[in-house]
Amino acid sequence: MILSTQTFYLSELFGDETAVRMLAEAGYDALDYSMFRITEDSHILNSEGYKEYALNLKRTAEEAGVHFNQAHAPFPSVRYGNDEYNADMFRKIVRSMEVASILGAKIIIVHPFACPKEVDQKGENIAFYNRLMPYCKEYGIKVALENMWGYDERRGCIVPNVCSTGAELAEYVDELDSEWFVACLDVGHSGLIGEEASTAIRVLGKERLKALHVHDNDYKRDCHVIPFVGKMNWEDITKALADIGYEGDFTLEADSFLYGYDKEFISSAVKFMHDTGRYLISRIENAKK
Repeated sequence: MILSTQTFYLSELFGDETAVRMLAEAGYDALDYSMFRITEDSHILNSEGYKEYALNLKRTAEEAGVHFNQAHAPFPSVRYGNDEYNADMFRKIVRSMEVASILGAKIIIVHPFACPKEVDQKGENIAFYNRLMPYCKEYGIKVALENMWGYDERRGCIVPNVCSTGAELAEYVDELDSEWFVACLDVGHSGLIGEEASTAIRVLGKERLKALHVHDNDYKRDCHVIPFVGKMNWEDITKALADIGYEGDFTLEADSFLYGYDKEFISSAVKFMHDTGRYLISRIENAKK
């Protein structure tokens, strides 16, 4: 099973190329390229030189011995009722799909969006994703929907909002063309809305579930820390992945674990996070046997 991780935090600290080299040196097989900053008009990926930049980054990865397996599109994908924002963001999501394709990624995560209660949330999301399908075909890349959460300001707590449970995520994916749309389960998000990640994994099954975002939390906050630091049940999670015969990659999204480390020490922290991912993969593979 391929082990990957997102590039975001290290790219913020050191730039994309150094981040790629550091993660390759730590031992990762592949990388999930984070395009959150593409929301900024001044970002290099919004310039005329975006293709050259992406090709150079791909060469950097190849020289370092890794590849890009998946990517993150910018978000929020849609702000319901904000036409100006939505038009601009749609263009940037399409650009991120093209960049991901240039990098060689096979899957890009495009987040679903919440709507006001009186709105047909599922219908709005399905229409949005169907608008992306021509670009999936043009760039040869699958779009993954991710389970999300919301926040109740009155009660001060996290609540479900869109694709939050395994069943709801499966329902959305089943409404779309299975050739181009798949599920990415964020295991940390599951516990936040009251469903164990292992339950969501079994509901989704291997035909829908093609990508993971792996991190830990305390069931109260979206901490994005390294597995075993929080309270999630990794025995159940790894067994569930083995039970369904999961065939996708194992992608860590635990960058918050790295926050606070001195730059001089961060490579050691990156290596420890890598080793934790390898250990979890070994548990999945042993459970399959």
